[in-house]
Amino acid sequence: MSAKKKVGAKKATAAKSSAAKTSKKQAKRTPKAKAEEKPKARKAAAKSRERTGAEASEAVAREVAAETAARTKHLKRRVLVTAGPTHEHVDPVRYLTNESTGKMGFEIARAAAARGFEVVLIAGPVTLETPRGVRRVDVLTALEMLAALEAEFDNCDALFMAAAVADWRPKRKLTGKWRAKDDGAETATIELVRNPDLLATVTGAAADPRRRPVKKGARLVVGFALETAGGPRRARAKLHKKGADYVILNDPSALGADTTRVTLFGRDGSEQSLTGTKTAVARALVDLPQIP
Repeated sequence: MSAKKKVGAKKATAAKSSAAKTSKKQAKRTPKAKAEEKPKARKAAAKSRERTGAEASEAVAREVAAETAARTKHLKRRVLVTAGPTHEHVDPVRYLTNESTGKMGFEIARAAAARGFEVVLIAGPVTLETPRGVRRVDVLTALEMLAALEAEFDNCDALFMAAAVADWRPKRKLTGKWRAKDDGAETATIELVRNPDLLATVTGAAADPRRRPVKKGARLVVGFALETAGGPRRARAKLHKKGADYVILNDPSALGADTTRVTLFGRDGSEQSLTGTKTAVARALVDLPQIP
């Protein structure tokens, strides 16, 4: 046999011997190895499941974030809010007004600005501080508030008509003090004329309450009603009379208070009650959905 063949044969024999020894070692430790390998296999499987679960959780989180972003973008609104009373002057020092403080309207404006909305606040004569990020327009009378509403309405996506506008005003404002008492009179009369319905005017419902308000368009319109009796019936009637999507019903206990109890009446027949601080209620109101 040649030297090369002898070397080849020795290598083959050595390889067979090594394989046989390896096989014997594996055979000898198989029972113990299996016992040791099972926990390792379980740990590996658990890690694999953890990775899979984490990836799934991240995917869900991404979907939720995307949905939230899309919702926020969809709800991005240009909000118009009215707040406070109006003053309807009899003479330079006397006027007709009501107990409204403007707190609810100011809280709505504040909540809308905090949501990142563009906010215009038309305020009657109140001393409240303007919320951060809000553009304020000050007015005194119902007619001034109507003019400001008409100037801003076309540019808004949502209107919250929280102002307590006087229904009547003196037919004429005296240039000097009203001195009826100087004539010795025990009674006096002031001739009043009706103020326009501001909300019905800007939505177009005043033209024909039986039809869909022509000026309202797709914007969200929320009206308010403070009633002492027959509240639900009157609030529902105002929905159509004023061309609103919602009318928020409250009572005199809310005047000047920091808390409120309201009932929301929707044009779609929905009804919901909210109780809490005006801040909390305002946050709920600014995210009201549009009613088709």
